[in-house]
Amino acid sequence: MLVKRYNNNPILTKDDVPYPVATVHNAAVVKHQGLYIMIFRSHKPNGRSILGKATSTDGYTFKVDNAPFMTPATQGEFKEYEAYGIEDPRIALIDDEYLISYSAYSKHGVRIGLAKTKDFETIERFSLITEADYRNVVLFPEKINGLYARLDRPHSEISPWSIWISYSPDLKFWGESKLIMKPLQYHWDEMKIGPGATPIKTPRGWLNIYHGVFPTMDGSVYRLGVALHDINDPSQIIAVGDDWILQPEEQYELVGYVHNVVFCCGAVAEDDGSVKIYWGGADSVMCVGTAYIESLVDHCLTSSRPAM
Repeated sequence: MLVKRYNNNPILTKDDVPYPVATVHNAAVVKHQGLYIMIFRSHKPNGRSILGKATSTDGYTFKVDNAPFMTPATQGEFKEYEAYGIEDPRIALIDDEYLISYSAYSKHGVRIGLAKTKDFETIERFSLITEADYRNVVLFPEKINGLYARLDRPHSEISPWSIWISYSPDLKFWGESKLIMKPLQYHWDEMKIGPGATPIKTPRGWLNIYHGVFPTMDGSVYRLGVALHDINDPSQIIAVGDDWILQPEEQYELVGYVHNVVFCCGAVAEDDGSVKIYWGGADSVMCVGTAYIESLVDHCLTSSRPAM
């Protein structure tokens, strides 16, 4: 068992939120000044999504702020493109600034917004960094060869939903895009894949915790897997773990707003070589588990399959 579930999952539910929400899920988590900061997605009672904030001293017991962290913009260029809600944040710390990428929904489709904060008290929207339709944009936590880098997943049925990489000199203008990883037919991730948590730097490569989806007669099943990218050229994937590392098994993952889902937007690497992996269960609650980073890397290298 590569990922050990926390015994007291779920760690956050709608009942822990001091304002009206129907769900708590798909959260990014970072460690800031000794505190774990969780930015989570919630459906409001009208069905549209907002982002909340919770803090913890141990990474397991979280307290939610009294008011939402981010709600859809009501003015400026973001207003039109966030009208249907903002979802699924990811956080990368680069040069003492936290960069938060999130999905912005509107009548025009889904785009990716990028916001910045230094303290999680004030937040500045920076740019809309994709056109429609894009989902699951995850930034690498440092520049690579002088450029910002991101993993993304175009939201398209023309080609199987796959993972791409793109680069930018300034976080605003992105290019040099390249397809680097595809779903594998009749496999646990055959329907679509997408990047999950911010990649973790290891001596043997960038560890990418991603999600994969398999269609069944009873709907889709969301699971987690891992891939290893080259440190100096992350467009080159060294290995992809052939087996999933986590699948829906507990009641809180099997039944909820969307059944049979574990979906990761955040992971925190610890000093002892472990990693706390956070996931949304059934699009309804937040959960956490632990794994050892070296074990996940070994899984990629010893039980691997081609990326394409």
